[in-house]
Amino acid sequence: MERLEEKGRVCDVLVIGSGAGGLATAIVAKKHGLSVIVIEKEPVFGGTTAFSGGVLWIPGNRHGKVNNPADTREAARRYMKAETGNWFDEGAVDAFLEAGPKMLDWFERQTAVKFLPTLYPDYHPTVDGGADVGRSVLAEPFDTSALGDNLKRLRPPLSTITFMGMMFNSSNADIKHFFNATKSLTSFAYVVKRLAAHAGEVARYGRGVQVTSGNALAARLAKSCFDLDIPILTEKPALRLVKEGDRVTGAEVGGAEPGSIIARRGVVLACGGYAQDLARRADVYAHLRSGQAGHYSPVPEGNTGDGIRLGEAAGGAFDAEFPQPAAWMPVSRVPGQGVFPHLLDRYKPGMIAVLSNGKRFTNESESYHDVGAAMIASGEAAAWLICDHRTIRKYGLGHAKPAPMPLSLWLRSGYLKKGRTLAELAQACGIDPAALEATVADFNRGARVGRDEAFHRGETAFNRYLADPENKPNPCVAPVEQGPFYAVKLEMGDLGTFDGLKTTVPGEVLDRAGSVIPGLFAVGNDRASIMSGNYPGAGITLGPAMTFGWITGRYLAGIAPDATNREEAA
Repeated sequence: MERLEEKGRVCDVLVIGSGAGGLATAIVAKKHGLSVIVIEKEPVFGGTTAFSGGVLWIPGNRHGKVNNPADTREAARRYMKAETGNWFDEGAVDAFLEAGPKMLDWFERQTAVKFLPTLYPDYHPTVDGGADVGRSVLAEPFDTSALGDNLKRLRPPLSTITFMGMMFNSSNADIKHFFNATKSLTSFAYVVKRLAAHAGEVARYGRGVQVTSGNALAARLAKSCFDLDIPILTEKPALRLVKEGDRVTGAEVGGAEPGSIIARRGVVLACGGYAQDLARRADVYAHLRSGQAGHYSPVPEGNTGDGIRLGEAAGGAFDAEFPQPAAWMPVSRVPGQGVFPHLLDRYKPGMIAVLSNGKRFTNESESYHDVGAAMIASGEAAAWLICDHRTIRKYGLGHAKPAPMPLSLWLRSGYLKKGRTLAELAQACGIDPAALEATVADFNRGARVGRDEAFHRGETAFNRYLADPENKPNPCVAPVEQGPFYAVKLEMGDLGTFDGLKTTVPGEVLDRAGSVIPGLFAVGNDRASIMSGNYPGAGITLGPAMTFGWITGRYLAGIAPDATNREEAA
């Protein structure tokens, strides 16, 4: 034991995984006096967090109160109850609503983690308790050069959602300036300055260092770990858990120096869920079981369910039981570049999605999860996103960028389909031509006056949030009528899984009998989601991940879940 301590192989808390939930747990535990080691099997840290939008859903947070002072915890609770239905977990939901705002304040006081308010509405704001604004916050942009030599180990952002390696928040001024660069001298000057600064960063650091979204959150959490002398050991996979009797006491690890790490207080599983566990998702995802279509997740390839397998091997209970087992995301496959998540284009006026039968099947401006669920329910688990020439040059389509970027690259690769007429486009895509023409004609009749008679697009605050406010009278709706016409194929992907290990509120993993496995904890997507397979708002993965990471870290330090505020400033 003494020799292991000399090598740093003994700690109070061992965290397996380096996403937001794991790093939050590590920081809180260390701040409360525990020794912590974080291990990560990949050569980079940050997990899915580094690919994400960096948004946290935290009802009652102080930033949101500025924009929505009338919001209440009771309203948020009603909303979660309505959203989760029969899966409503009263104890976990109440703990989340109580601890979430405290967690946010604690991290902003105690660490390098900072947040900004957003104007995101809940995804279903008309449901009882839903809010039009105030419950989601965003990680503040960060200069990752502050990581020093550790910068090279920060997971880069998802390449398909950057422009020449530059990052943008989904609704910030950067995007608006880039859209208007050919129409406004102010925007043109802004874009030139931004490109020049980015080129300087790449020349000096080998990558852009001004990051936003989830990359900023991952970097801020990592910086906080390094400030506290918490080691994040990359290329250090956990091979199996070590037990003494019924208690988990550490893990055997691989990598350059294989061996065991002893954890006196607990081992925390934070491996990001099973989105890239091909065997488990083939068994769990209904569209894969039925052979509807493929599945192309943009989450890191290392999210192969390691934490869940480790937990099961130690006796932990896992059940694939939620109606929707993952956070669905419509994606398109970009030849030679990877998977593009359709986060923004679907909301823009002049775009519709159709099935191979040429018919629309959903409100395209609902959340990615809702559109994905509708794709699965359609029986095809795939669709075509269609627009006309005016629309694609103004907003782009999928990975194809708006003017002045040429479309030839995407057309040559086959990513983008084109037709002089709707019938020609339909033939290129394998869509029923007559049905597509009829669908567009029906849509256009209402669209010319800003109405979507079939699916009421643009009638909620969330529909309108990522649309085009300059498009009147409906920011989500415009006709599809000026050829040539374009389409990109939407296929199924996800942003992470909802099913996870059964736990207590503080994160202790439970066995099949409902008993605690001493010394074993789970956070993030390794823990069953309190959202129960639903997606009520922007940040419903990262918000609970960091909140329950905060709760778990405090619990490991001996602070009861229902403790009063007496130690909040500690």
